[in-house]
Amino acid sequence: MSRHSRRTFLRAVGGAVGSAALASGTGVAAGSGGTGERFLVDLREVSRSEVPDAVEILHDIAEIDLLAARGDPDDVPGSASTTPDVTVYRDDRARDPGPARERAGKGPGRNGPAWDSGEPTYTELQWDKRDQRVGDLTENPGDGRTVQDTATGEGTRVAVIDSGVYDGHPDLADVVNDDLSANFTTDPYDFRPNGAGDHGTHVAGIVAATNADGEGVLGTAPGTEIVAHRVFSGVEGATGDVLAAIVDAANKGCDAANISLGYPPATPETDWVPLVAAAYRRTAEYARSKDMVIVNSAGNAGIDMTPDDVVSLPTEVEGIFGVSATGPIGYLWDDKQPSREDKALKKLETEPTHPAVYTNYGTGVDVSAAGGNYDPEAYRDDVPGWYYDLVFSTVVERDDDGDPVPGYGWKAGTSMAAPQVTGAVALVRSLRPDAGAEDVESLLRETARDAPGGEPYHGAGHLDLRRLVKRARK
Repeated sequence: MSRHSRRTFLRAVGGAVGSAALASGTGVAAGSGGTGERFLVDLREVSRSEVPDAVEILHDIAEIDLLAARGDPDDVPGSASTTPDVTVYRDDRARDPGPARERAGKGPGRNGPAWDSGEPTYTELQWDKRDQRVGDLTENPGDGRTVQDTATGEGTRVAVIDSGVYDGHPDLADVVNDDLSANFTTDPYDFRPNGAGDHGTHVAGIVAATNADGEGVLGTAPGTEIVAHRVFSGVEGATGDVLAAIVDAANKGCDAANISLGYPPATPETDWVPLVAAAYRRTAEYARSKDMVIVNSAGNAGIDMTPDDVVSLPTEVEGIFGVSATGPIGYLWDDKQPSREDKALKKLETEPTHPAVYTNYGTGVDVSAAGGNYDPEAYRDDVPGWYYDLVFSTVVERDDDGDPVPGYGWKAGTSMAAPQVTGAVALVRSLRPDAGAEDVESLLRETARDAPGGEPYHGAGHLDLRRLVKRARK
């Protein structure tokens, strides 16, 4: 089935949300506190005035005619007026890169023996940014024009809809808009990470880290502003929270919303698929009306999404820009020299544009981007340096007193690929502030370059920032 026909199916089911049971492996989202189950109310099936006071409204998403609620769905009149609020997962679930940081540690020490003994610097570990010539990451300033010589994302705003962003990190301190950031979960805390790890902080660094003191990491668009919308209290979230966060991001004038999250692969006949597809279809239409691009990770199950009996959401919903993951094998494995420059990118077993071993592919992939890769045998045998093929970015941990401690670490996944594209949207919008969402997406596809594996793994091609900003500035 072609991409057009597959997304046409998802557009067709997007017109109505009916009641249904849940499939194995997916459940009703749990909330912190409160009583009753979570569900969505379709305001195209029942009027707002008919929803009784006994039903707690968690999010009033009138823009897409939905309510996220908690209580007894039977209290709402109409058999087709309510549906379960399905659980959503971060897109590092299939290949959780946590062991990478556990084995690799926190990266090179900045002032300790490791730093002085010729260990790679933080920017040397950023193969993803070096491959794209994002900024001046070499030891020889002025060695060729970089992407950020043309654009840094200044004047733009992007939403990171994730596990929260730690704004106390030195590379993110001047990036996160604390006033606009918000918590969309039912826990009582703010937008910062709380029980859901540093996934969102890592994503935010890929987009917009500023390398504040010259010894950190650099994001694609350090001039952009991040709005952190937290939708996870743990590894699970709720569809209703995510939809509310996306709509709110559009209302806040965000140029892009990064959603590195998804659902277990299913079939078109799976009961919850029409429900989720419908809700995201409405959300995507609203985002388009506000000229906001929704960038989503394609998923980490290593599956072909093209066959008729496989659906991966929300990537395959029309109006959502899907990103698959690529990465090298062998980056800095032969780490013998104290001054590496970009030579390490020329001594690889596979190129940075090679499809990652875990990435979903096929229908729904618009472009590919750097998400990190790994050699399964090297991982199994703990070969020194295997983790250098992952993506290095900002993280946050907790000390013995429970206080946040900023740091740097590795992760891999389509979760890391999506923010490469989100940062690219910020670059385009800084050069063409009046460009519509569809215009921006067209530029991303038209300037993408061919890569190993072809269309199934890369859609229109692999993200090419230099070609992109060159075209956008004309």
